[in-house]
Amino acid sequence: MNNPLLKEFTTAFGSAPFTSIQNDHFVPAFKSHIAEAKQTVDEIINNTEVPSFDNTLVPLEFSGNQLNRVSSIFFNLNAAETNEEIQKIAQEVSPLLSEFANDISLNENLFNRIKQVYDKKETLDLNPEQQMLLEKNYKAFVRNGANLNEEDKKKLREIDKKKSKLGLKFGENVLAETNKFELIITREEDLSGLPDGVREAAKMRANEKNKEGWLFTLDYPSYIPFMTYADNRTLREQLSMAFGSRGFQKNEYNNEKIVKEIVALRHDRARLLGYESHAHYVLEERMAETPKKVNTFLSELLSKAKPAATKEFKLIQDLALEDGIENLEKWDSAYYSEKLKKLKFDLDDEKLKPYFKLENVIEGVFKIANRLFDLNFKPVSNVDTYHKEVKTYQVSDSKGEFVALFYADFFPRKGKRNGAWMTSYKPQWKKGDDNSRPHISIVCNFTRPTETKPSLLTFNEVTTLFHEFGHALHGMLANTTYPNLSGTSVYWDFVELPSQILENWCFEKEALIMFARHYKTDEPIPMELVKKIKDSSNFLEGIATLRQLSFGMLDMAYHSKDPVRIKDLKEFELEAFGSTQLYPDVKENCMSTAFSHIFQGGYSAGYYSYKWAEVLDADAFEAFKEKGIFDKSVAAKFKENILSKGGTEKPMVLYKRFRGKEPSPDALLKRAGLLKIK
Repeated sequence: MNNPLLKEFTTAFGSAPFTSIQNDHFVPAFKSHIAEAKQTVDEIINNTEVPSFDNTLVPLEFSGNQLNRVSSIFFNLNAAETNEEIQKIAQEVSPLLSEFANDISLNENLFNRIKQVYDKKETLDLNPEQQMLLEKNYKAFVRNGANLNEEDKKKLREIDKKKSKLGLKFGENVLAETNKFELIITREEDLSGLPDGVREAAKMRANEKNKEGWLFTLDYPSYIPFMTYADNRTLREQLSMAFGSRGFQKNEYNNEKIVKEIVALRHDRARLLGYESHAHYVLEERMAETPKKVNTFLSELLSKAKPAATKEFKLIQDLALEDGIENLEKWDSAYYSEKLKKLKFDLDDEKLKPYFKLENVIEGVFKIANRLFDLNFKPVSNVDTYHKEVKTYQVSDSKGEFVALFYADFFPRKGKRNGAWMTSYKPQWKKGDDNSRPHISIVCNFTRPTETKPSLLTFNEVTTLFHEFGHALHGMLANTTYPNLSGTSVYWDFVELPSQILENWCFEKEALIMFARHYKTDEPIPMELVKKIKDSSNFLEGIATLRQLSFGMLDMAYHSKDPVRIKDLKEFELEAFGSTQLYPDVKENCMSTAFSHIFQGGYSAGYYSYKWAEVLDADAFEAFKEKGIFDKSVAAKFKENILSKGGTEKPMVLYKRFRGKEPSPDALLKRAGLLKIK
């Protein structure tokens, strides 16, 4: 078999040769590259020289390069363009990768060599990046069982195998539940309130499936506009119930048992390694450090947000009461929030969308990256992609030097999970004179173009694009020696800083006038709309903060104590949500069974990091505002100390080098309107 995954890629920029890759190439490639990596480890162990940084840490760091490339290609496909065959392969290769990871981390001889280097680190002339790599590797071995006895090492292997398969199954179930639901509307009066563009997209969706009427799904570009604008409360309820019950129905896709098993396995693993809980284990390598600090942080924000949220909720209730609705339900939330926003600011997405044509917003984020960081983006057509809709760009600096390859995938499909994310197909690293540049991708689920309109983004979709592009900049501008310290390879509660800070430019006049132009007339967005965007930037911020805090608190409830007490998932969830709940509970719904961030993604015991990073981003953006949002000196400091450094030093060291001080929570509270200015 001619398997492109077993060879060096000879494509443009050394990019992934997607069109040449077949599904049956993956398993042989994984097995072959695992064997190669093991051989490198054997060579390290059998080296008769005294263990040193250069003969132990460096070859280990680069030992899995080919395996990592194949892994990133495969698991990115499993997220963005999956099918049953790929999902079966994922179930086959995940245990192989888990077993391989354990073969490395539980290898006593390899650990002994690393420990010998680590024990004499004070006498070695290592730069900060080398020190960090040594420390990270040593800790990784200890934190993954290197000091366990043989019996406990065996237990750890079993736990990790089960855990990897359960996480995949959880995600498959959520995707299946999302895909199987359809709301077909055949009476035009049931579309009341829905904008023309939403109707047209629904009609097109129905036509594609050879169905009469208008088709609505649980994909965000379909679900969110329906919940925001549809006057038919019964249909809003139907859609909301379907969305909220994913993984919670008595069918083959039920995730209740899987959630309990994942949480129990994580706890058992942490206890096996000597930690009180999974959260204690995770947070040891985070800026927050301990569950106590996280819970204190969340509680302090709750005390600031709850009074504001309660007042905001009363405003929504009063508005709904005018329509005769005495008991406000979750399916009324987006609908009446949007009505309130329109009343308060004379602003809604339908007024804004004509100014946010997707292509213009992409061009705008590119211009902003150019003004801040001297980056240029050139569309290229000689790069293979996994789907015809994926766009590719060559990124270069002001000198014309190649910086990165950038992929962008914007629209929902059957094989793509909901949400938006940034990922990498190849990290940046240096070896000798070669600075090997990264291949970065963002994946989103935005409103598709219709027969009469281009893709026009809601303002929330605009901020989402900027958010993911901020992550992408973190990957593109990486300039480190070692791949495992490059780009977004940083503490989890630091990784959201580059993404969240870039969202701020969406609210600034100087930035908006660069790309917000009417898709028909090319007229720039009127200044009164810019002012309304700015004025409404913290609209219902109390409720939004409460929502984020509730997710963080649920995450910590699952992971900071012994899960043996979790008998009923729904009851447990209600208890965790107690202090943040505004809307009445819906007994048929459960958030946990579709909480992909913590049960499939990497946010377990880390969901709080979104709010944590907001403190960082609000404080960091103050530095830009002080000198101007396009000030080159501030941008250069941010690039040098944050974006290019990856995980080469502790986050607070890097942040203080950029800002000159530790971040102040007051900047976030002020921006959110939760701080009373005297």
